[in-house]
Amino acid sequence: MYLDWRTELIDPSDNGDALLLAGPEQVANALAMAGVSDGATVVIYDDTVGLFAARTWWSIRVYGLESARILDGGYPAWVEERKPISTADLPHADASFTPRLNPRLRLTTPDVRALLGSTETQIIDARAVPEYRGHEGNARRLGHIPGAVNVPVGATHQPGTQRLRDPDVLRTQLLKANVARGRRLVCYDGTGIGAARLAFVLALLGHDDVAVYDGGWSEWGDRLDLPVER
Repeated sequence: MYLDWRTELIDPSDNGDALLLAGPEQVANALAMAGVSDGATVVIYDDTVGLFAARTWWSIRVYGLESARILDGGYPAWVEERKPISTADLPHADASFTPRLNPRLRLTTPDVRALLGSTETQIIDARAVPEYRGHEGNARRLGHIPGAVNVPVGATHQPGTQRLRDPDVLRTQLLKANVARGRRLVCYDGTGIGAARLAFVLALLGHDDVAVYDGGWSEWGDRLDLPVER
C-alpha cells in the first residue's frame, strides 16, 4: 500500500521547513487508510536511500507501532534482483490503528536544550561534514548544537547503492565519532529525515534508547536565543 509521508505524517500547520510530526489522530487515520491495524507487521521501502522509509518508520514507532521494518536497498534493489513488481492499486481490508505515544522517541527544541551538558545523553548530528562544521547550510545560523558529534547519514550506505554498509563498518564509524553505548542518543539533521535514518541504523546496531530531534537544525539554527558551535 502507498503512504505519502510528506502529506499524511507531517503536521499540516507547519508552514516552515521543520517538517514536524503530525498528531496522533492524523497518523492513526493515515495508517488505517493504508490498511495498517494494531499489531500489524509493516515493511517499508522507498527509492531514496531509505531516508523517507526511515522517517515513516520513526513516525509510526513514535505512536506505538513497533513491528515496522525497512527493506534494505529499497525499490532499486528489488528491481535489480528481478523480483516481481506490480502497477495495480490493491484493495485492503478495513483497518483501525490505536496510537500509543512513546515520548522517548521524539524530542522538541526545549527538550534538547534541557539536555545540553548532560553526561547521560549524546547528541548526534547526521548532516554532512560541511554543514556540521558551519561551512554551509540553509538556516539563519551555521554550525551545530553544542556538544554534538558528527555521523553523516550519507556515509552509512554502500557507495553507488542504496544498501547499508556492513555492520562492522558502521560500528567503526560510530567508534570514530565517539558514539558510546549506555547513553541516550539523540539524532538530528536539517528536518528530521536523515536523523530518522541514522536512528534506524543505531537501532539495528543494538542501541535501544535512540530519539530524533523533530525540527532539527531548521528550528535550532533559526533561533537566535540558542547556543551554536562551529
